[in-house]
Amino acid sequence: MAVHIRLRRIGKNPKGKPHFRISVFDERKGRDSRIIEELGYYKPATGLAVIKKERLAAWVKNGAQLSVTVKSLLKKDK
Repeated sequence: MAVHIRLRRIGKNPKGKPHFRISVFDERKGRDSRIIEELGYYKPATGLAVIKKERLAAWVKNGAQLSVTVKSLLKKDK
């Protein structure tokens, strides 16, 4: 299974104030496919990132690939 962990934009936000969920996707299903699991959220306006690190580690251990943006969020979060 080609599993990727990436950001998903949510809600009808005013321009310039986006917020995202960090989600696990099966990349074979397409860009707007159903998520497998939600691992946290990110609000760039405040810089707040909340991530379930134990679940993220479990997915990475099982072969999930992180997007470039999620990798950079993890570096900032440490």
